[in-house]
Amino acid sequence: MATSQSDIIKHYLSNLPNEKPLVCPLCNKAFNRIDHLERHLHIYTKEKPHVCEICNKAFFLKGNLNSHLRIHTKEKPHVCEICNKAFSSNFNLKVHLRIHTKEKPYVCEICNKSFSHGSHLKTHLRIHTREKPHVCEVCNKAFTRNRVLNEHLRIHTKEKPYVCELCNKAFSHRSYYNEHLRIHTEEKPHVCEICDKAFSKSNHLNRHLSIHTNEKPFVCEICNKTFSHRSNYNTHLNIHMKTYVCETCYKAFSRISDLKRHLRIHTQEKPYICEICKKAFTQKGHLKKHLYVHTNKKLHVDRN
Repeated sequence: MATSQSDIIKHYLSNLPNEKPLVCPLCNKAFNRIDHLERHLHIYTKEKPHVCEICNKAFFLKGNLNSHLRIHTKEKPHVCEICNKAFSSNFNLKVHLRIHTKEKPYVCEICNKSFSHGSHLKTHLRIHTREKPHVCEVCNKAFTRNRVLNEHLRIHTKEKPYVCELCNKAFSHRSYYNEHLRIHTEEKPHVCEICDKAFSKSNHLNRHLSIHTNEKPFVCEICNKTFSHRSNYNTHLNIHMKTYVCETCYKAFSRISDLKRHLRIHTQEKPYICEICKKAFTQKGHLKKHLYVHTNKKLHVDRN
């Protein structure tokens, strides 16, 4: 009968030699400590003999089980000496300390960007590899991070877990919730370094900065006209596209408001009525012009 890798390892551990280093019987890798050797041997055995009695999760090392148990007991014996924040494991404390030390030991070999967490480097590398392992089962859209996938899923589930305690408005993303709170607090943390004008949202500050820089990064590929804001650029594109078409006469418009106004030619609808003489008009601007007859006062004309 063939001897399994697990049998070889069990026999080796029961007859450990006294001399060091301790050598793995399967790959000859050497270790100075037995716990390091045991951790390495797990690659081959896959055994997890230490089981949590509360949730049945299994672990290879007893130390990992002990750390896990603190999830249930809420015990946090490892305390940061700088800010007194407490952690359940010494590893989590060490990772936290990098906030204070600014240490970033994990460096991307492609662009040299550094990170405090190994997991952050792993996620960053997907920018270069274009790997998107987290896939939405509803629409098949892929993401580099599981957290972003979970946020995306709320589009399908309509879940909005972040609720404002002041007005009960709900949000699907924490970032949207935080931005909303500034309506109540009137906090404006994003400040222009040139004129000191403050904004509640970073994108509002970025839009404002174009006033100072005169930068117009959005270029129309059809006529080369440039714009400082994406919204203005998108509106301009409709001039070329004319996507809104009248089904009666096939006249095309770049804005839906223009199409709605045009449709009244065909429907004879006149929703704007003079309260003085009851004369009706198809457009608000025409009503305002008409009111001058009664008031002898010129009013500002709003085409909408």
